[in-house]
Amino acid sequence: MASPMNDCQVDGGETINSCNMRTNNQWVRLNVGGTYFLTTKTTLCRDPNSFLFRLCQEDSELISDRDDTGAYLVDRDPTYFSPVLNYLRHGKLVIDNGLAEEGVLEEAEFYNITELIRLTKERICQRDSRPQKEARKHVFRVLQCHEDELTQMVSTLSDGWKFEQLINIGSQYTYGHDEHAEFLCVVSREYGATLNSVESEPTDRAKVLQQKGSRM
Repeated sequence: MASPMNDCQVDGGETINSCNMRTNNQWVRLNVGGTYFLTTKTTLCRDPNSFLFRLCQEDSELISDRDDTGAYLVDRDPTYFSPVLNYLRHGKLVIDNGLAEEGVLEEAEFYNITELIRLTKERICQRDSRPQKEARKHVFRVLQCHEDELTQMVSTLSDGWKFEQLINIGSQYTYGHDEHAEFLCVVSREYGATLNSVESEPTDRAKVLQQKGSRM
């Protein structure tokens, strides 16, 4: 006949005394906000200072009602209980898409799970320290140049400016017996959301000049 276990072996291999449970009485049923969770006392005993540890103690003074199925009633959000329970199972913080870290932190603090509180706060700090992805703006500028200046101008583009379009606006002047064509060179550059109105002004002007040049 198996003897009663006086220790609780948690997932990481650490032994917690005075758990007072038998191997054939390990399973615990929880009704969290109307959703049922089935887990073991071993899992709930991961943090000896937590609400869930005290809940599974036979001599606990913690009062918790049970429903008709015998499940412990816990008035919390079941969606945010899942990452809490999974942490107790494997010791890792896994948060599904669509869940806020602050919501998990709220539950970790309610259940008083010390290490989970620390991990969640650390995750929030990492999230907040990442630079936010800025909305990008495409700025156009139009440069007018003579035919003999064109090659040099395009080759000297710098600071992120990229060549977009070349528009022939015809011959504007004559030097000796030769006609020299003039061009509009459209260039563009990406800027962040902090771009001021002065820098963004050429955008519409460039579009107008492109339309004008295409009709010539």
